[in-house]
Amino acid sequence: MTTRTDMDPQSTERRPGRRAAAVLFGALLLSGCQSVIEQTYEPSVAPSDNPQIVAEVQKNDPRAQVGAREHPRIVASYGGEYKDAKTERLVARIAGALTAVSENPSQSYRITILNSPAINAFALPGGYLYVTRGLLALANDASEVAAVLSHEMAHVTANHGIERQQREEAEVIASRVVTEVLSSDLAGKQALARGKLRLAAFSRNQELQADVIGVRMLGEAGYDPYAAARFLDSMAAYSRFSSVDPDADQSLDFLSSHPSAPQRVDLARRHARAFGPEGTNGDRGHEYYLAGIDGLLYGDSPQEGYVRGQTFLHGALGIRFDVPAGFQIDNKAEAVLATGPGEIAVRFDGVADKQRRSLTDYIASGWVTGLKPDTIRAITINGLPAATARASAEQWDFDVTVIRIDTQIYRFLTAVPKGASSLEPTANVLKASFRRMTAQEAAALKPLRVRVVTARPGDSLATLSARMMGTDRKLDLFRLINAMQVTSAVRPGDKVKIISE
Repeated sequence: MTTRTDMDPQSTERRPGRRAAAVLFGALLLSGCQSVIEQTYEPSVAPSDNPQIVAEVQKNDPRAQVGAREHPRIVASYGGEYKDAKTERLVARIAGALTAVSENPSQSYRITILNSPAINAFALPGGYLYVTRGLLALANDASEVAAVLSHEMAHVTANHGIERQQREEAEVIASRVVTEVLSSDLAGKQALARGKLRLAAFSRNQELQADVIGVRMLGEAGYDPYAAARFLDSMAAYSRFSSVDPDADQSLDFLSSHPSAPQRVDLARRHARAFGPEGTNGDRGHEYYLAGIDGLLYGDSPQEGYVRGQTFLHGALGIRFDVPAGFQIDNKAEAVLATGPGEIAVRFDGVADKQRRSLTDYIASGWVTGLKPDTIRAITINGLPAATARASAEQWDFDVTVIRIDTQIYRFLTAVPKGASSLEPTANVLKASFRRMTAQEAAALKPLRVRVVTARPGDSLATLSARMMGTDRKLDLFRLINAMQVTSAVRPGDKVKIISE
């Protein structure tokens, strides 16, 4: 959950999780060479009066104008840009090798690493390319990232974005309807966001054409041409891993916006064979790639707080709380969601309240649908002023609890099927566990990162995966991020990725 200090009480845009969470949102809550003869040298190098920067090259390109218009929205939808000089140089190195062998070597590109754990990459007209840090964490070598970037570059050089732009005209009309009818509603804001992201989706034929062009670019750039098929397999494995969590929102991931089928993998391998048998041609760039992503932020960013088991902690806000055993926490940019057995859903967020109105008045101020006014009461939670109430809407019962810390109001919204006895026990766990963090606790919080380690004698998948943090499925995730199978083994000297602080 991102720190918010200026939220309106009705500003609560979120992506819904499974059914109970969606109901919870809908019912309650409405980005020169020197001569060797010379003995002295007077430097005369100065900045160019006409530097060839991307903005200058693209300024008269109408396609680039489309990308420039949509760029801020895409960046905002994925949590902003991820800034890390080492990782940016790595991605630029890969893209530079591909540009030289592209269908249009004169095409300039603006590549943005998105600060999102999602596994995705896409392109906008005019050479705007995007790759998430989540995708970089999953990839195991430069050739796999090259496979993704070459595919997206192929969309640009094939002018697929121009065809996509025609679909935008219809999207504008739909957006107007959504804005007018659902302007302050979660569903309306979500529909608008999804509409903008659909501009990054291409037709199946365009995807297959980009696959073919991308594999050719891979091989001609000197990368392993089989990397495309290999990374498609890795992304499919990640999708299966994530789907175990029924609350996981994969709508921003690569395989949700790109057709995924065994035929695509077979096609990629078939075209790669033009460069020779697998393993005989091309560089994977394994060593320098791992060096480039060592230390890469993984999962939640510090601005959104951390999930550690059944606990949510936010160092900047100085708060923490627990969810009941058996619940899954999903930390999103605008709110924290938790889902449990029996269609129970919890939403936690915060709003600024500089007016410092009474909390009982705040609950009754109209932002809760189906509120039962006679249930509103003031309480204290771990020394903090709070208020609670009940609400009902359609087939659901709700507990609404708000807590004040200075000028910030934190809100718990718990939903259960109407008449279920789980409402009070669930809400009580949340209330009892919510408290301020100590300064020592906040200082001890560290984000998870990709760490590259070298296997030592005696190391195994079991010993290395035991060092993983942030997941209960340590061995499964270790195999996944290192593209290992059940039968895989490690040898002394092997470099592998683990997730730790």
